[in-house]
Amino acid sequence: MNKSAKQIVGQFFSSDILNDDSVLTTYFHKDLELIWNSSDGLTIMNYDDLTEFFSEIKRTYNDLRIEVSHLLEDENYVTTRYKYYVKTIENPDEELGISHFITIWEIKDNKMYRGYQVSQPVTDLDDTTESYHKVKV
Repeated sequence: MNKSAKQIVGQFFSSDILNDDSVLTTYFHKDLELIWNSSDGLTIMNYDDLTEFFSEIKRTYNDLRIEVSHLLEDENYVTTRYKYYVKTIENPDEELGISHFITIWEIKDNKMYRGYQVSQPVTDLDDTTESYHKVKV
């Protein structure tokens, strides 16, 4: 039985990417392309690039939590709004919000195939208590 596009992306975001080595192969298509606009400019990543990116996250942080506020589906496209929270190896008792993201994923062969992502770092001006309520969709 095939999962919906929303189920696939939702399960990816609720997975334990730091401790489960099967997450990338389970959810990312081998022909993946991610077009990412960030404060550093435009980055285009493929499957191997994302594998290296998450390997670096594993080396850098003690814990990663993803808080999803929006998860919207339109056929085989899923739009998400989420925030990364991390705990550093040096200070595992303090959780820090580090980045806000909005991503549109195209699903192909029940995997995340093509993504369009915009991110910005968390700043002291963020009003996360009022602006980051979950939306029931």
